[in-house]
Amino acid sequence: TSYKHLRADALTVERWNRLHPGDEPRSARVTELLTGSFEGLDVPLAEAPVVAVTDYLTLVPDQVTRWVPRPYTVLGTDGFGRSDTREALRRFFEVDEHHIAIAILAGLARNGHVEPDVVAKAIGDFGIDPESAPPFTH
Repeated sequence: TSYKHLRADALTVERWNRLHPGDEPRSARVTELLTGSFEGLDVPLAEAPVVAVTDYLTLVPDQVTRWVPRPYTVLGTDGFGRSDTREALRRFFEVDEHHIAIAILAGLARNGHVEPDVVAKAIGDFGIDPESAPPFTH
């Protein structure tokens, strides 16, 4: 499902709930999908981070932010890339597998489920320069 469709569904649900105050409220599909439970998860689901990653502008997954019931981080390709391959593009815009792992670890650290030094170690292990300029400023 696209973010546009998820947003349209959520807006439709909000409208229905607003116009049917006496009925059982409905839930947006994106909320339902991210409210369930996962077997073997050592983190309470309400605190498990959600990382939305796109090769488009962060604005695209940001469309559903208010309906995501858990900590939500968006990684996207805002700005102008100077990349000759998709792999280089994803590294430049910080949407590659290393930055996704960092985003997940940072979300877990914010909620106290991992120590900040775990995140710092991963940043070092992946060769990420935390002082580099954000890619959307280039």
